[in-house]
Amino acid sequence: MRVLAATALACLALSPAPAAAAPPAAPAVRMPLLKGGETFDSLALIGKKVLVLRFQASWCKLCAGQAAGLQRVYDRYKARDVEILAIHVDDPEPDVRAFVAAHRATYLVALDPGLRVANRFGFKRTPYTVIINKRGEIAARLDATTDLARLSAAIETALKPPARRRTSARPS
Repeated sequence: MRVLAATALACLALSPAPAAAAPPAAPAVRMPLLKGGETFDSLALIGKKVLVLRFQASWCKLCAGQAAGLQRVYDRYKARDVEILAIHVDDPEPDVRAFVAAHRATYLVALDPGLRVANRFGFKRTPYTVIINKRGEIAARLDATTDLARLSAAIETALKPPARRRTSARPS
């Protein structure tokens, strides 16, 4: 029995390490925007932009406190192929419009009154941020306690090209 266990451990030690699992694919987001009524479609961004989904609400004190910082992040990254979509959850449209005006938000805004989109991303509470890389994969999920430095670091990571996979040279 000991020999069998030792053999199994040796095989595990000598076997190549498993490849890192790819990040999960993000669900598609298709919803009307607050301004202009155009339809936002996340699939149109694949290969072009990093998408930051910010789930927030006008009644959320933490969201209001972070609004100016989120605008600064948007201003900093909009020219670097980053799009921010603030999705207001469980929030009446007049309140959202007042929130956007009060905080002078220029990023995209949409409404998710029934949490249809939010629930597909594991939403628990506001604010909640999901970063989707250019390959359409979820690169980061940031909860309410995340500060702007961590948000910026997660965006920077998502902007980096994917690491090249090593291929082992095999004789023909």
